Amino acid sequence: MRKIIVDTDPGHDDIMAILTALAHPNELELLSFCTVAGNQTLDKVTNNILKIEDYLDIDIPVFKGCDHPLVKQNQPQPAAHGESGMDGPLLPGPVRKAETISAVEYYKQVLSKEDKLTIVALAPLTNLGTLLKQAPEVREHIEEVVLMGGALQGGNINKYAEFNIWHDPEAAKILFDSGIKVTVAPLEVCYAGGILLKETERFDREGKVSKLVKDLFDFYCRYAIDRGWDSTAVFDLIPILYLLKEDLFTKKTGHIDVLLDGEDTQGQTLFSECEGAHTVLIDADREGCMKIFFDAIDGLDERFR
Repeated sequence: MRKIIVDTDPGHDDIMAILTALAHPNELELLSFCTVAGNQTLDKVTNNILKIEDYLDIDIPVFKGCDHPLVKQNQPQPAAHGESGMDGPLLPGPVRKAETISAVEYYKQVLSKEDKLTIVALAPLTNLGTLLKQAPEVREHIEEVVLMGGALQGGNINKYAEFNIWHDPEAAKILFDSGIKVTVAPLEVCYAGGILLKETERFDREGKVSKLVKDLFDFYCRYAIDRGWDSTAVFDLIPILYLLKEDLFTKKTGHIDVLLDGEDTQGQTLFSECEGAHTVLIDADREGCMKIFFDAIDGLDERFR
């Protein structure tokens, strides 16, 4: 069993990834959530995960992380996720509260006690970049970072960069230069492992978790519908699926560098195939990915009645 910490900026696809992890307690022990500014402001994304915990009546510690990138200004993206960062579901304000220490301080504490922790990063890498600047020795206690980010060809925020890396390229570069084992799910593999829009209709039913997922997809899919697409990537789901069933993916090993400047190139990830600490997922068995996701939501409907 892997012990994981999810570093996140919920985010519709973040929640679908988290739900899938929750459905597999024998494979993934979810220790905590660390939030970070990205899809929306830190307060908004923290409230989103707390709302989900209230909805499901679960208690997993939530630690608030960094509220802005290391160098740049915070630049949330409401076009994809709405003003709340998780528009769609009508959930009341959270009753649960975040923990009193910050995400970075929590990382320092937990990594001083635990070896072989996996960090699943579904957001800009500001928390990890800050951690490694302040306490570089903790890298010895991180088994792996599995993240959604980067692009091999074209970007989704500028010509060549993906949003999570672009939002805080300096933090991403710190992580990639740290020597920590990193597995990356770039845009291309997320598209390859995506969901057909017609498949989202399967969640239009009575299950508590299915209702939540349907409400999430009803908003999230607007971006694809407006562009005439028949499918959409569920970006942050891919790292969790990789941890659950690695053989659904083809991959290459090598080294990733991050460009820090340029209107078209800031946040661009450059991958060189070689022996190295970085693994890049390059293709996915779409139907296999969706089977795990669908089965996860079905199982959660049974658990959370």
